[in-house]
Amino acid sequence: MKVCILADNQFVTSEGISALLKEVGVDTILRVETTNELQEKLGIYPDALVVLDYTLFNFVSMQQMLNLKIAAKESFWLLFSDELSEHFLRHVLINEPTISIVMKQDSSKEIMNALHNVVNNIPYVCDSAEQILNGKVVTDAIPVSLTASEKMILHEIALGKTTKEIAYEKNVSFHTVNSHRKNIFRKLEVNSLHEAIRYAIRAGIFDVAEYYI
Repeated sequence: MKVCILADNQFVTSEGISALLKEVGVDTILRVETTNELQEKLGIYPDALVVLDYTLFNFVSMQQMLNLKIAAKESFWLLFSDELSEHFLRHVLINEPTISIVMKQDSSKEIMNALHNVVNNIPYVCDSAEQILNGKVVTDAIPVSLTASEKMILHEIALGKTTKEIAYEKNVSFHTVNSHRKNIFRKLEVNSLHEAIRYAIRAGIFDVAEYYI
């Protein structure tokens, strides 16, 4: 019996993925809301399929997620997100090539292909992620009015880092980073982190290649 641990805190998406998982033969779907809950469930079901939205979950960093996956070496993971940068994708797939990738904006056929593969423990990387990895994402010439500090913060945000992590790495206060985030949202006229990252990608504000490790 295949057990799926669903780690997506977006209610509508979670409901939709649950329905699709049942279509591909997953009978048991366990929903978790925190990394502690995810770790606990993996301890009980070490070979579970994990469907995860990294950008909405409460990981402190990309490395924390990878450490959890490496510890649960028998589990099989599908990252299902809105926006993932080239740096993030390369770092994840180099360190853990069994992780699969599909985007929420992908077609129903692509999403179903991904689910069919991961249920059978076959790695899958969607076409849109492949395009990002191959540098084929075309940017729009959108004017921005961010300061150098704000652009730097947006770079870090796009790499999946939290406010706490950015503050620690840049040796600035949590309050300073949080203020920059608010200014970024105001200037870009967006209401969510995902919109800000999407804007930055479209506008070509940052070159993700410079962050490749």
